[in-house]
Amino acid sequence: MNVISTIFSWLNAQLLKMQWLWDLVELLVEKVFGLSMDSRIGGSVHFFIYDVIKIFILLSVLIFMISYIQSYFPPERTKKILGKFKGIKGNILGALLGTVTPFCSCSSIPIFIGFTSAGLPLGVTFSFLISSPMVDIASLLLLMSFFGAKIAIAYVVVGLVLAVVGGTIIEKLGMEKHIEDYVWGAQNADIEPDNMTTKDRIDFSKEQVKEIFKQVWIYVLLGVGIGAAIHNWIPQSFIEKILGQNNPFSVLIATFIGIPIYADIFGTIPIAEALVAKGVGIGTVLAFMMGVTTLSLPSITMLSKVVKPKLLGTFIAIVTIGILIIGYAFNAFSFLFI
Repeated sequence: MNVISTIFSWLNAQLLKMQWLWDLVELLVEKVFGLSMDSRIGGSVHFFIYDVIKIFILLSVLIFMISYIQSYFPPERTKKILGKFKGIKGNILGALLGTVTPFCSCSSIPIFIGFTSAGLPLGVTFSFLISSPMVDIASLLLLMSFFGAKIAIAYVVVGLVLAVVGGTIIEKLGMEKHIEDYVWGAQNADIEPDNMTTKDRIDFSKEQVKEIFKQVWIYVLLGVGIGAAIHNWIPQSFIEKILGQNNPFSVLIATFIGIPIYADIFGTIPIAEALVAKGVGIGTVLAFMMGVTTLSLPSITMLSKVVKPKLLGTFIAIVTIGILIIGYAFNAFSFLFI
């Protein structure tokens, strides 16, 4: 048992946490750049280079793997599968589908339109819309590399629960009439895709890596840059005063700080890492991440062109309340993740 535990710890350190990369970047900073790791500049340079390379490596590998799996489930086939399930089963399936679609909130909306125009239940489509930008397999492994398995799995589970509950509530409210008319009239080609060869799937996966990389690279750089600034330049006392557990409004503040920021989960993880290092509660950090990924202003603006104000307000209220509950609950039971 000890041997297995040792092997797992070694694999986790080398493959997910990339200790080998940490050591290489440390040599680069100290020997090539001539900076001390204990200095603010040296620490910031190391944080930035290490996190950027680590995220890009993991992102490329994970997106390739996920895209290869996705090649077996193109939109037409997915719609047929989802169309067979209704009620809570359909919402669960819609939320789970979101975990294998590595899209930001804005990229998820066109798929949401396609699912809705195909006649899928509104609850199913909203469960997908909530889970897709918030949780996916790539984010699970990235979170594991930064925060460990307990927090990563807990984040994905509560994200899925929020997606299922949110979709269920919207479905029970019967808000189909609050979808813009043009959505129902959108053309929806129901074409069975051609069988793909292994080479086709590999080519498709490579293209997905390129496309998603183009979409997220700038947010990763910004996120890591902000994380480096928080980690090495902003005093811990200042962070704790605003977002520390002694502030009863920390989760609320973190959620609303996240909303104006447009990024996907890959850009928020470095910021979350820096906040945790500064003593911010894990629930507050998760609330920030969920606010950024699910309720960003650009995505809300896009969604407002698809749904009418009453449904938009209901969606925002459900997700916001859910994030706040999750944030405060995680802070209250943070001892379970130590």
